[in-house]
Amino acid sequence: MPVRIDPDGWRSVQAEAEAPGTPEQVWEAIASGPGISSWFVPTELDQRVGGVTTSNFGPGMETRATITTWEPPHRYIAESHGELGPDGPTVATEWVVEARDDGVCTVRVVHRWFTSTDDWDGQFEGHSYGWASFFRILALYLREFAGQAASQLQAQGFSSVPLEAAWATLTKPLGLAGSRVGTRVAAQPGAPSFAGIVEWAGQPAWPNEYLVRLEQPAPGIAHLFPMPMGEQVLLTTRLYLFGASAPVIAAAAEASWHAWLEERLPLPEQVTAE
Repeated sequence: MPVRIDPDGWRSVQAEAEAPGTPEQVWEAIASGPGISSWFVPTELDQRVGGVTTSNFGPGMETRATITTWEPPHRYIAESHGELGPDGPTVATEWVVEARDDGVCTVRVVHRWFTSTDDWDGQFEGHSYGWASFFRILALYLREFAGQAASQLQAQGFSSVPLEAAWATLTKPLGLAGSRVGTRVAAQPGAPSFAGIVEWAGQPAWPNEYLVRLEQPAPGIAHLFPMPMGEQVLLTTRLYLFGASAPVIAAAAEASWHAWLEERLPLPEQVTAE
């Protein structure tokens, strides 16, 4: 979404979506560590003014913010310092839950920062599009698994081949290549346990993305997408697994995914070390 520039120098971007459930259910999903970790990335959140929220996007990619406003179940703000580098502005991220009459809520996230330059505009515009993907996961989580804590795993690998070829390396063995919304998919022999129904199959602005309601290796959600990074493509798979056996299944599945990707793609730390 485009950056909004106020006359006083404040800049902002926002994203919003509909989420099924009561304000209390939606608040639990966006304002608690277990809730956020069940549709976003592993997160810890101290639920109070002055509390710290920490989100882990992967090795060496951790963000921290301090809560400055806490108004459950409708609104909170957390401010981060240094996320944009030592010379970057402080960023205030506001979360808002607004109840509607049809059994759903509107969820809105707004990033605000004060600066006289456009140095970070492109980065934040990218954030707003990224939230659209995560909001789809949030809606699916609230529809199918509301109130349950996920056992999450993430597997990544870099490829030096063109984007479409790299994407096929990941999706074809999983039965996803060319699939549409509503398609039941299952992995080929030799690939990690993976089966379910496609809930999202990309869009014109971002065609290479899948969201799958999982049946195997456990009930849950899978989010798969590629990210061009210079001359390479980062392929990411995130699984959110639910149920009493999910922690054990997730641990075994994570080892299986890493071994499988390592056969085809070097792991991120291997690329960094070269």
